[in-house]
Amino acid sequence: MAVSSYTTIQGDMWDTIAYRLWGNEMLFHHLLASNPSYRNMVIFPSGITLTIPSLSTELTTKAVDPPWK
Repeated sequence: MAVSSYTTIQGDMWDTIAYRLWGNEMLFHHLLASNPSYRNMVIFPSGITLTIPSLSTELTTKAVDPPWK
């Protein structure tokens, strides 16, 4: 599994980062799982480097229910 990184800009949130990266804000839980030390952060300041997991094309191209459903 390839891993990359993302550096936040002021005002980023988990769902907006997921949408920007994968086109689906409901995939934010993958970001949370890869960055547990930031899980309590809601709105990011600029300059935080997050680990971005590589997701399968199948996940990023179909509608995904949130993990709580």
